[in-house]
Amino acid sequence: MFKKGTFSFLLIFLFLACSSEKNTFTNRAFHNLTSHYNAYYLADTKINEVKKEVRNKYKEDYTQILPVFIPIDSATIDSNEEVLENARELASKAIEWHRISKWVDDSYFLLGQIDYLQGNFDDAQNTFKYVNVNAKDNDLRHQTLVALLRLYVDLGEYEKANFTIDYLSKEEEISDANRYELYRTLAYYYESRDDLNGVLGALDKALDYEQDKKEASRINFILAQRYQRSGLDALAFDYYKKALDGNPPYERSFFAQLYAQQVAELNKSKDLKKVRNYYEDLYKDPKNKDLKDVVVYEMALFEEKQGDLDRTLELLHQAAKEPGSNPRQKGYIYQKLAEINLDQFRDYRATKYYLDSALTFIKDTDPVAIQIQEQKEMLDQYVFHVERIEQNDSLMTLAKKSPEEQRLIAETYIKSEEERLLREAAEAQQPQSSSIFDNLLAFNDRGTTSSFYFDNSLVMQQGAIDFRRNWGTRPLQDNWRRSAVSFQDANPTIAAPSETDSVSVEEDNPLNQLPDIDELLGQIPSSPERLQALDLELEESYFELGKLLFFELKEEEQSITNLETVVREYPESSKKPEAYYLLYLAQKDLGGNYEQYSARLNREFPDSRFTFSVNNPHAASGNLAYLKSSEEYAKAYDAYYGGNYSQSKSIIRGALESYPLTRNTERLMLLDIMNTGKTESKANYRAELENYIANSQDSALVDLARNMLYPLLSEEELASLNPQKDTQSDSTAVNPDESTEQNVDIDLSESPYKVNNSQTHIFVLAMEPSQAETAERLLGDLENFHAKNFSNARLRTGNMNMSRENAIYIISPFTSADQAKKYYEIFVKEFKSENLPQEIINSSFFISIENFQTLNKSKNLDEYRAFFKSAY
Repeated sequence: MFKKGTFSFLLIFLFLACSSEKNTFTNRAFHNLTSHYNAYYLADTKINEVKKEVRNKYKEDYTQILPVFIPIDSATIDSNEEVLENARELASKAIEWHRISKWVDDSYFLLGQIDYLQGNFDDAQNTFKYVNVNAKDNDLRHQTLVALLRLYVDLGEYEKANFTIDYLSKEEEISDANRYELYRTLAYYYESRDDLNGVLGALDKALDYEQDKKEASRINFILAQRYQRSGLDALAFDYYKKALDGNPPYERSFFAQLYAQQVAELNKSKDLKKVRNYYEDLYKDPKNKDLKDVVVYEMALFEEKQGDLDRTLELLHQAAKEPGSNPRQKGYIYQKLAEINLDQFRDYRATKYYLDSALTFIKDTDPVAIQIQEQKEMLDQYVFHVERIEQNDSLMTLAKKSPEEQRLIAETYIKSEEERLLREAAEAQQPQSSSIFDNLLAFNDRGTTSSFYFDNSLVMQQGAIDFRRNWGTRPLQDNWRRSAVSFQDANPTIAAPSETDSVSVEEDNPLNQLPDIDELLGQIPSSPERLQALDLELEESYFELGKLLFFELKEEEQSITNLETVVREYPESSKKPEAYYLLYLAQKDLGGNYEQYSARLNREFPDSRFTFSVNNPHAASGNLAYLKSSEEYAKAYDAYYGGNYSQSKSIIRGALESYPLTRNTERLMLLDIMNTGKTESKANYRAELENYIANSQDSALVDLARNMLYPLLSEEELASLNPQKDTQSDSTAVNPDESTEQNVDIDLSESPYKVNNSQTHIFVLAMEPSQAETAERLLGDLENFHAKNFSNARLRTGNMNMSRENAIYIISPFTSADQAKKYYEIFVKEFKSENLPQEIINSSFFISIENFQTLNKSKNLDEYRAFFKSAY
């Protein structure tokens, strides 16, 4: 009876407590209990699981200063979307079903954390602000303010961050856990502002409140790194030693010990043998088998400090071959090789290819990758022109030889390649020592003395070459395979060899790299048109290389060599005036005979802008010259339209002499040609227009000049520019009036832009600055559009003036072209914004980071849009 009464009492208690409206002691106790240990607890657990996965998947790069906070990887967040949505649902239930419990505010905080992880920063900010205003628990308010501070730093909103820091500094009774997070977030704030002392002070204070020994180890390691970079070796040593406490991951222990030894002894020791033995021991330690690339790289840096450049390069090449756990380390190795080849040898080609290799190991979004891309732009152009000169020059030289001589040269080349492959095979078979300092390849082999055929790559290579010489490029087959083929079969087939079949060795045969002699001979140009095209490419590359060497690489002597080739080998070149001008500048810098080029300009091109410049070397330049020349252009323009052509020409000549090289120069020259069209013969007018089109670099002005030229052309010349195909018999022919620019394709191989679908892309909305001012609600509409259609994409929106004519809005990032294309398709169909014309939406586009750098230089949106329509 007693048990029945007790059970009935509990049922009544639970029934009465289920109400979320009645604010009684019983109700509050029930809802506090069920909210905390059901919905809130489960939501908090799921969020922490995602945070833990973010930490576990992040690969620490101990060769660089570690970030205060581990970056949130969007891919990990996306893969856990279902987990986070479950957590959101649970936290929402804790609020809706248990409104009178004391865990409602905490549940709101969880919702803010979920929005923050998913990149919904506006929602996260609003939620954190709500909790800060409404929460009665001071610990929760402080926790929320710290989260809000981190969000402000993420967004670069430093004024709001400063206000939050000031507010928290006046708060009392902040718990140890919140103080720890506060000081870590302060360190993040100072890190984002490159304030070294602020980072050091904040992290040092964070250590006073840290309860997790592994996290304390990480903070100590960061402090040690920063002290080491600042040259404070004694402090760095102490913190590296502290970083070894708390049972840290092995890789962190390895780097802490390595760097502690460096700051304490290795960098200062005069006993080089002792230092090398230390690295040798590290290399041999089996626990470091995944860190061998790091050991050899650090040894290379040590040898560099000793001034042994040859040993440094050997060790760096070995480090690139060694196993390692961090792919970025290989990128740093190649970057170091590029640095040495640039600084020590001025070998621009090697530098470019080493930087290419570095980028294959570093993510596009990594700041180091962005830095390399910027450095590589100039080198890419250099190598392109150097290799085009080498190739075209060789092909044109071969074209002048007889067929017999061409075949002999091709055979000699193939033979030299065979010998190279044999030589490489012999080197690979040399017995090796396991010591990295006795032999830098660091592996053992059986050597060329092996009696087993398939263990001796040199014998195999020689056999393959002999087979090729005797039998040509016929497939390598066993006799039984050929015998098994029925002689009645006119088209015999042979089964493909399996992976374990000895015949499959042929697939990996290095001789497959050897070209066929007919293939080589087929590359030699034979037609006059092909030879002329190669020659035009040579002219362009000699000139562009000369410009690059002078302006970018500061190699005046090499620049002179290439530019002299232009004026000597191409006396009728349209680039000759500028070549003379560059030679004038280069010789002047070297203290040479620069006056000869001034004389040539005055004699051969008296009206060239470059002639005006050398004749008036002290002319005003920069913005002042631009403003003054703009005033003169306006006067000349008014005179032209007033029919005063002689006066207009006089004003233009005066402007070109006083301000020879400004942004107005090409406009002035085209206006001068327009005056010529009114005062001189059509032949002179046409000649000047054609010369202008060949030399001008302003695409808009070139288009205008072409439009002026068309009326001067004959029907045959116009027909050659616009060939028409016979469409009468083609039932699919489109009426010209119905065609659109979307049907126009360009030759992608000739475009300065390249398709790279795997690279990070951005979306661009371009308009005139006046239109940007009118579209006041554009940013807000974009945010709403993203929240509706791409809520989990963590998209950012920004704007900038690309030029005086174009303002652009940028939406980023998209990890690939496919993602950007999906965004583009939805955007064009669905996006609307007040005062934003539909044609601006229709002319939007997406672009890779690399292509955007090219576009930002040229400012030619039409050129990229043409590429965009053809490529995507």
